[in-house]
Amino acid sequence: MENLLQEPHPLETVLISRRFRLENSASLATFLANEGFAGFRKALTMTPDEIIAEVKLSSLRGRGGAGFPAGMKWSFVDRKSPKPKYVVVNADESEPGTCKDRVILQYDPFRLIEGVLIAARAIGSERGWIYIRGEYRYLIEHMNAVIAQAYAAGWLGKDIQGSGMNFDFATQSGAGAYECGEESALLESLEGKRGNPRLKPPFPAQVGAFQCPTVLNNVETYSAAPDVILKGGQYYADLGTPKNGGTRLLCISGHVNRPGVYEVRLGMNMLQAVNALAGGVWKGRKLKAIVPGGSSCPVLKAEECDIPMDYDSLAKAGSMLGSGGMVVLDETTDMVKLLSRIMKFYAHESCGWCIPCREGTTWLKKILARLDDGVGSVSDIDTVDQLAVNMFGHTFCPLGDAAAMPTMAIVRKFRHEFEAKLQSASQAFVPAPGTRSLPIVK
Repeated sequence: MENLLQEPHPLETVLISRRFRLENSASLATFLANEGFAGFRKALTMTPDEIIAEVKLSSLRGRGGAGFPAGMKWSFVDRKSPKPKYVVVNADESEPGTCKDRVILQYDPFRLIEGVLIAARAIGSERGWIYIRGEYRYLIEHMNAVIAQAYAAGWLGKDIQGSGMNFDFATQSGAGAYECGEESALLESLEGKRGNPRLKPPFPAQVGAFQCPTVLNNVETYSAAPDVILKGGQYYADLGTPKNGGTRLLCISGHVNRPGVYEVRLGMNMLQAVNALAGGVWKGRKLKAIVPGGSSCPVLKAEECDIPMDYDSLAKAGSMLGSGGMVVLDETTDMVKLLSRIMKFYAHESCGWCIPCREGTTWLKKILARLDDGVGSVSDIDTVDQLAVNMFGHTFCPLGDAAAMPTMAIVRKFRHEFEAKLQSASQAFVPAPGTRSLPIVK
């Protein structure tokens, strides 16, 4: 991410990323010299209810994909429960197109620890874990070293900085399963079991890690908490749009001139982000479509992309802000092949726990591969759409929806490409002498 080593773009609002470009930005000394743990120190002077009230006021919503209000999630934890309360960090960043949690851990890891301590103070927790995807092996080793430094300096462990607060924190490795990005599957894996999703309710706030009340957010969400507390919930809310507070890290990839991770205010225009931040569509080509927030988000055609980037605006447009993994597609993109590749991923990553997802993704993968090869039938296009409709909302966890939503969007918005590929293959087919060609079935 070369842009993270350069001066921020004038359209960026650097908050979470403000220390990224400092020399030795990941060191504890750099962190402490640049307002490090100032938000946590302030949180120590506040009651848990006051902390949660500020997070609610900030309109901070989960940055992992669902966009659920963080303050509300924290408030669901019963602090009077006799059971231990836990804080869990979701660093299983597995959504294709997303890489922003990685850069936080790489360039400013103590910010995450500060956010976790604030959450722990809010719910009365003395124990937490960061669950890191298996492919981030180097980051697991990195975070182990960071956590050891925090213990040595008195920012973790017993009686943190003489405050009387105790908190232990450790890493836990995932095994490379996309499914474990779902919170209940992550908790199963954290406990040493197979990463299958749990039936909800109960939700993790009541019955989470080891059957105890648990707050679970992703890396970016916790990393926003220090500024919410230090600068105030209203300040943070005012950076974004109503009910969509603050900034977020946007991963722009695909067919652009300057791919990278950019920090923007919620509500920035999507086309402005592509053209101004990412340098526009590459090779002088035209924009065809944008996947706004990772492969599970319904694609938007070029003419639909002149919209604000916040959770509610994208929902009205029929898509999602998701995990911030924006993939830009130019006019040469083969949408049939794109969907086929997406479905290979989801079929491979389905845990197989429920039939609609296990069978649905498998059949979608097979039919889309056939359509991509141009040997299917026109009725297969309708079958793909019907399969996605039957999957949507009927699976044990959101993985089925993650496969169904891009399928329905691409098939309905780019049906002509599916039909054209079938027609092209039919015209290119030359039957062997003495045989009869088979027409495309309609």
